[in-house]
Amino acid sequence: MKKIIIGFLVLVILGSAGYYCSNSVEEKEKTSRPTVEVKRGTVVDKVLAIGTIEPEDEISIKSKVSGVVSKIFVEEGEYVRAGTALLELRPDPTPLELAEAKQQVSLQELSATNLKRELDRQKALVEKQMISASAYDEIRRQYEESVLQLENARERLTLLEKGRVTLKGTEIESIIRAPINGYLLTKSIEVGDPVTPLSSFQEGTVLMRMANMDRLIFKGTVDETTVGKVKEGMAVELKIGALPDAVVTGSLSKVWLKSQKQENSTVFPVEIAIEETNGVVLRAGFSANASIVINRHENVLTLPERVVYFRSDSAFVNIPLPENKDEEKLIKTGLSDTIDIEVVSGLNERDKVLEKPVKEIK
Repeated sequence: MKKIIIGFLVLVILGSAGYYCSNSVEEKEKTSRPTVEVKRGTVVDKVLAIGTIEPEDEISIKSKVSGVVSKIFVEEGEYVRAGTALLELRPDPTPLELAEAKQQVSLQELSATNLKRELDRQKALVEKQMISASAYDEIRRQYEESVLQLENARERLTLLEKGRVTLKGTEIESIIRAPINGYLLTKSIEVGDPVTPLSSFQEGTVLMRMANMDRLIFKGTVDETTVGKVKEGMAVELKIGALPDAVVTGSLSKVWLKSQKQENSTVFPVEIAIEETNGVVLRAGFSANASIVINRHENVLTLPERVVYFRSDSAFVNIPLPENKDEEKLIKTGLSDTIDIEVVSGLNERDKVLEKPVKEIK
């Protein structure tokens, strides 16, 4: 019975002590005020550009002959060297084109035959000195031109029928080859698709797109309110959306002189040369944010900008005093990155500054 009474008294004492401590903590929390400490750090003033990673050199593959895609030799993502066969076209002339080509060959054959007969006659006459040599030379010139036109007509017919022909030792074929070393980014056609040729009158069908991925750039835009701060040559830090841990750097290489309208805002295009990827594999089309470094101050005193009051071109902070009192203090500020601000004078490292009071929502 005595042990039970002693145990009960111990529980009462512990409960009272806990209650007292709890009340003390609650009371302290009510009377204490949140503060921030002046620390040393780095403040970087940046201008944000939003855009994508793109190849510096990207080309469209087109054909100079018409036809239908019969074979595709490469797939998207493959690396190919200049001269590698990409695809083959099968000639697909219209009945009218084929008929006109055959008719042109017949007409040129008839013209060449008639001129050859006339040339032989003129040759006999010039040998008898019945006509001048200049008249004979004119007929010979017309005959030679007719022979050339006949060759051209036959070659055009061969190209329409077979898809390839040799012109003066140069083979003209309907196989489209890679013009550069690089990766095949996209293909816009499939087997059986018709192809419109590139000419001075039409743009032609885009068959594929290739790029040399050894040289990548960032293309994006900056807001008109900040474009005045940037200039070519500034250092840039890039954040890749798909690679949050990647450290990619570069330099601002171009700022457009003319603005663009984008979602009811005015922006200026910029181009950034990527210089260091630190082993990260970048892909064309990656979305990215580029921080163009305007200024950087390292190992300086900093405070969260939210605790600084600005009034009449002056900056102030509230310093905590005993008995829940505070004192407003004038400070001199420097560089800001909109989150932290540099403290030039007025405070020392590890000084305490009061947080701004939180407004209650009623």
